[in-house]
Amino acid sequence: MPYEICNSMTFYRIWHVFASLPQMERGVAKVLGGDPKGNNFLYTNGKSVIIRNINDHSRFVNCVRFSPDGNRFCTAGADGQIFLYDGKTGEKICALGGAKAHEGGVYAVSWSPDSSQLISASGDKTVKLWDVGTSTALTTFNMGADVMDQQLGCLWQKDHLLSVSLSGYINYLDKSNPDRPLRTIKGHSKSIQSLTVHKNGGRSYIYSGSHDGHINILSLGGGHTGENNDFSGKGHSNLVTKMAVDDADQLVTCSMDDTVRFTSVTKKEYSASNLVKMDVQPKHVSVAAGGLALAVCIGQVVFLKDKKKVFTLDSLDYEPEAGAIHPGGSTAAVGGADGKVRLYSVQGNTLKDEGKSVEAKGPVTDMAYSKDGAYLAVTDEKKVVTVFTVADNYSVKNDFYGHHAKVVTLAWSPDNEHFASGGMDMMVYVWTVNDADKRLKIPDAHRLHHVSGLAWIDEHTLVTTSHDASVKQWTLKF
Repeated sequence: MPYEICNSMTFYRIWHVFASLPQMERGVAKVLGGDPKGNNFLYTNGKSVIIRNINDHSRFVNCVRFSPDGNRFCTAGADGQIFLYDGKTGEKICALGGAKAHEGGVYAVSWSPDSSQLISASGDKTVKLWDVGTSTALTTFNMGADVMDQQLGCLWQKDHLLSVSLSGYINYLDKSNPDRPLRTIKGHSKSIQSLTVHKNGGRSYIYSGSHDGHINILSLGGGHTGENNDFSGKGHSNLVTKMAVDDADQLVTCSMDDTVRFTSVTKKEYSASNLVKMDVQPKHVSVAAGGLALAVCIGQVVFLKDKKKVFTLDSLDYEPEAGAIHPGGSTAAVGGADGKVRLYSVQGNTLKDEGKSVEAKGPVTDMAYSKDGAYLAVTDEKKVVTVFTVADNYSVKNDFYGHHAKVVTLAWSPDNEHFASGGMDMMVYVWTVNDADKRLKIPDAHRLHHVSGLAWIDEHTLVTTSHDASVKQWTLKF
């Protein structure tokens, strides 16, 4: 609650009280930080703030850290140097490693609990373990040769030494084997756009694709729950817009790099031979049994079979936005920006336009057939999900209202009786096909950004993802 302080001249109103720094030893200066050029360091002695000029670094200072016992502090800079100072007087003690501690800029340092050693992370793709008493490096951890192996952060937590790579991976360092981390935690460092789930060998795997082209693999079940991995080799170079797993255990993905990839989920390795180059940018992909795939591109619809383009629809009088192949492989449904869903007949290696179409409530954003092929669900920009009954000549089964903004993604439950939708309103709804009023609502499923992907692990477990770069798992009770 705000309160007022007054003297003879002025009233001061205090609106917020913030936590202060830890209590300092009176009369002893403690460094708080430095300016980017490393020329001026800020101290406090509990009563006042002191600015002191220290010009040992020739480039930006990236990090300043006190030893746990408070007797020393070190500074790390973009000049590759690490300087050690007396924690009470601020006088320089030494430079670790002599002229240079690292060949690249040093981005972070972290002290050992006993204040006798520290580790440093550098853009030269190494982490070094230093003995402070002798100013020498005891161990150099070589983290790789790729630009993404640059080390941007480090932490000494009890008995664990950790570093963070430019890729966003977290590495548990091994003193006895400095060229190979004990463990690497992998994940996304960019917003996630696409998601799917696949079961293999009795375990479920969550595949997610982000704006930088990275695809992450999260394993569930057994003793491997929560383990992250990725595919080896060179994959997509841009946003992964959509993904699905086909009946040959291949992850089929499309990307803004103008390609569609077919990657074995068992080999976990990208291959140039499993890449299909599109004429224009693809934005949606779906699969069906028999090696069939449908890629919806800007101004084109491409039909693929056994990882090859076999037919292309172009010179269209509408802009295609999403597509789905019936599980039986008989129909390819394509949703357009005009709100129509055109139903093409699959005849051998061609798509035949027989003039059949159905209407959504607005421009189509996503669509999918139920697992048994009984229904087609379509989402649109008018905040509606429409479900059509396939056997009844695609008549409308139900319209589903509830979202407060554009619906952008949907996924069918394995039970074929429920499906989930996610929108720009950051909400997820789980709908019952036979009763549009029976629904589960997950408000603020991702509070920072809209829901971008949905997938089901089983009838009661839903996975969501978002541009907040997180993957969430939900347990549902109907």
